[in-house]
Amino acid sequence: MTETRHTRLLIIGSGPAGYTAGVYGSRAMLEPILVQGIQPGGQLTITTEVENWPGIAEVQGPDLMIDMEAHAKAAGTEVIADHISSLDLSKRPFTAVGDTGTTYTADSVILATGAQAKWLGMESEEKFKGFGVSACATCDGFFYRGDDVVVIGGGNTAVEEALFLTKFANKVTLIHRRDELRAEKILQDRLMKNPKIEPLWFHQLDEVLGDEDPLSVTGVRVKNVKTDEMQEIPCKGVFVAIGHAPSNELVKDTLETHMGGYVVTAPDSTATSIPGVFAAGDITDHIYRQAVTSAGMGCMAALEVERFLSEED
Repeated sequence: MTETRHTRLLIIGSGPAGYTAGVYGSRAMLEPILVQGIQPGGQLTITTEVENWPGIAEVQGPDLMIDMEAHAKAAGTEVIADHISSLDLSKRPFTAVGDTGTTYTADSVILATGAQAKWLGMESEEKFKGFGVSACATCDGFFYRGDDVVVIGGGNTAVEEALFLTKFANKVTLIHRRDELRAEKILQDRLMKNPKIEPLWFHQLDEVLGDEDPLSVTGVRVKNVKTDEMQEIPCKGVFVAIGHAPSNELVKDTLETHMGGYVVTAPDSTATSIPGVFAAGDITDHIYRQAVTSAGMGCMAALEVERFLSEED
């Protein structure tokens, strides 16, 4: 039997933004409901060492998110293991429907659905996804012990993935279409000093190569972006690390977006183009994309919800 739940504040998403919004929403006596989504804890659950969370020199990503969930619950947030499949923002109360069949109605909504890995969109990439092609080194790196692997990209994500893979792989080739990285300087320094990592500059992936039976990766074909010369690199794993795209499926047709799908918020605010709907974290942040800034926006969103509902009352 389907169930309908009403709340003053519905939080959709369970990364640093969502859980922080839960803490502050609870402290405002809003008795929020937080729906976790298909990846409880968000991107930090597929991260290993987190070294830039204030007050903790180093913590494992999954452990940090377990603590944040426990904090939100202790503060009074009702955390529900469900995934919102549809969201109606055309009238209030807003209505969301979960995969469990539960309907949630809410006087206000905080969107904290985060972001997901980007793909290159190549046919061979799609063919070998899960069979040698991955977007998550911390998820799949263990399977490539003693093997050669390649990483595609040049930002923080790519460098972090490459460094992590050196724990298992024999050799990591970092393929980048330029001759300089966009990653933080400290990460670049670590990469350049790691004897297991070999950067391949001015190249891009042309095709993932592999066997049919069983389906498995045997190498990649890459192209020199200056000369168009092709070369093949033997490897067992291909890690695509070209960044993330906002998880905006619920609102891309109803809220104003920009910069490739990030939800637009008012200046110095988390308010979206629909009154009563707020956005926090990577779904709106195309600049910083850090756990600590996401948490800060979760705080802002909850405080703005409290003000919005108080003024309405």
